[in-house]
Amino acid sequence: MTLVRILTNRTNAQRQSIAVPYNNLAQKDLSAVLKKALSGSFQELLLALMMTPVQFDAHRLRQSMEGLGTDEDTLLEVLCTRSPTQLRDITVAYKEAYGRYLENDLISETSKDFTKLVLAILKKEELNTPGEIDYQLIDQDVQSLKDAISGKKPDSAPWIQVLTSRNSDHLNRVICRLEDVKGEPIDKIIQANFSGDIRLGLRTLVRSIQNTPLYLAQRLQACLKLSEASSWAEVKRTSCGLGSSFSDSPTIHSTPPYRKSLKGTCNWLCWACADRRTEKDSKNNFK
Repeated sequence: MTLVRILTNRTNAQRQSIAVPYNNLAQKDLSAVLKKALSGSFQELLLALMMTPVQFDAHRLRQSMEGLGTDEDTLLEVLCTRSPTQLRDITVAYKEAYGRYLENDLISETSKDFTKLVLAILKKEELNTPGEIDYQLIDQDVQSLKDAISGKKPDSAPWIQVLTSRNSDHLNRVICRLEDVKGEPIDKIIQANFSGDIRLGLRTLVRSIQNTPLYLAQRLQACLKLSEASSWAEVKRTSCGLGSSFSDSPTIHSTPPYRKSLKGTCNWLCWACADRRTEKDSKNNFK
């Protein structure tokens, strides 16, 4: 299928450069044409592939908050695995695409401590110095986290403050030290002391801090089990070298062209790799 071959054997940057001359040549927006010509999961995947990484993240955030209820897992997956710079870009893309302020929508669709957490993640800044091991700050952070769960009612504020204002290297040292002090894994500590959405949020944030690739792999595995069409588009930006895993998986339930596009996407189109390809590399592979 020509459409699948062209779009799934190009990097994201190359697909964007295809869209521009197509729009000029056909006097039509390529994404609009795809939306009209296709349907179902196949349409959803190819439209997602035509988005830039930032646009796609904004799209997923909007999806997670539309309709009745909120998809907290998707909301957290996007927020917890992005850098402060990426989150700022996503905030701008969200406003451009939907005419809405991301922060306002997060406030509207969440509540209580969970609202404080997602807003802190959205605005996170790594205040400690990268590359430096500040043992005094490590001890201070461990004590803050420990004190926050020592009373009758756990206080999520110190956990939110620490986990959204330090870099991952520092936080992994804090987590290891806290686990030594408490004598149990951080995940169990969170589960024993928090409940509801704030527990889900803290667990997700910690998992992404400890090992982002593993966390994303677990998300992909969950999507495979559920056969969620929209979640398939995640492969374009999560990790490379997954093609064989998906092609061997017995849990792929999709139409033939959709399945074919997924396998091509796994091999080529994760945005993390596309962003690291040089302009020269992209030109050399544009064939």
